[in-house]
Amino acid sequence: MTSLYNFKGITVVPSAKELKEIVLSKTQRKTPTVVHRQYAISRIRSFYARKIKFLQQTLHDKLSQIINEFPKTEEVHPFYSDLMNILYDKDHYKIALGQVNTNRHLVAQIAREYVRLMKYSDSLYRCKLLKRAALGRMVKLLKRQNASFEYLEQVRQHLSRLPSIDPNTRTLILCGFPNVGKSSLMNSLTRADVEVQPYAFTTKSLYVGHFDYRYLRWQIIDTPGILDQPLEQRNTIEMQAVTALAHLKATVLFMMDVSEQCDHTIEEQINLFESIRPLFANKPVFVGLNKVDIIRRGEIAPEKQALLEKLEKNDIPIFELSTVSKEGVITLRDKACDALMAQRVQRKLQSKGYDNNIISRLYVAIPEPRDDKVRAPYIPPGALNGS
Repeated sequence: MTSLYNFKGITVVPSAKELKEIVLSKTQRKTPTVVHRQYAISRIRSFYARKIKFLQQTLHDKLSQIINEFPKTEEVHPFYSDLMNILYDKDHYKIALGQVNTNRHLVAQIAREYVRLMKYSDSLYRCKLLKRAALGRMVKLLKRQNASFEYLEQVRQHLSRLPSIDPNTRTLILCGFPNVGKSSLMNSLTRADVEVQPYAFTTKSLYVGHFDYRYLRWQIIDTPGILDQPLEQRNTIEMQAVTALAHLKATVLFMMDVSEQCDHTIEEQINLFESIRPLFANKPVFVGLNKVDIIRRGEIAPEKQALLEKLEKNDIPIFELSTVSKEGVITLRDKACDALMAQRVQRKLQSKGYDNNIISRLYVAIPEPRDDKVRAPYIPPGALNGS
């Protein structure tokens, strides 16, 4: 599945030293190298002016490529915008790109200034000095911004490692306490090979897998364990999960460990569900009771069963499943996908771009019999024989 944004295609950002060597060697190779004292002064001026303009144009192209290839936080999907803000701080990122843009304008300004001065030089020696001063000043600007180049290269490397999540496609989000079986469920449904270990914090970033249901491609996101604590106390990994939940139009699968082997009681798991439930607004929500191969729902204490029944009374469907025996896994997947599809269809019907009058203008014609002759439907003999 192709991602909406191709972060892996961003060109490597060179350091100031590398960029200096690239542009100076290109200027040397691509412009004439021989000039003589006896040439007409106009020819000498144009020779050196050409070198200044070429270096300026090469730098302009390189810096423009950096600015244009990096995603602009205002233009990307809010999911990616928030994710980038968490990972690198939006302000720092904007300042770095802004400094590269300022450099681009300053280089053009220096080139214009020295090309104008070149018109007043009256010897090859003075023209050469002006050319050296112009190239030196442009390159000096790059050295000053080396920190921005290095920072943007680190951002580029991190962006290229982000999972290819399409925020507009059909999506299932797995969430819940650590070690309740989210990664195991994802491995059961998709070809993704997510690390599974019998301890907490195995999943350290967003994992994405894909599967087909009803001839459509779906993506499933395995979020890190969201801990039961206020938003401001969460670390970067947990904030990634919150960002995904808040911005993606998806079905939320909240996984619970009915055996309590995840070191969290059913009461704690339900409290977590209630604390992050506001993030699920306008999203279909399903609760998966995992590890029923160890203990069934009917075998747990009555007060814990009452808590689960209270959830069901609030229109939260609860499904029993086991990622070990695969019991109930496909049922949960099918129900979650059908609920999201129904919601997406409903949203399209209500959207402004859709003509709601079409439904009211549809008319199903039922033909009236024109005589008393019976016209029974024809069923082929092969279908009747079951062959």
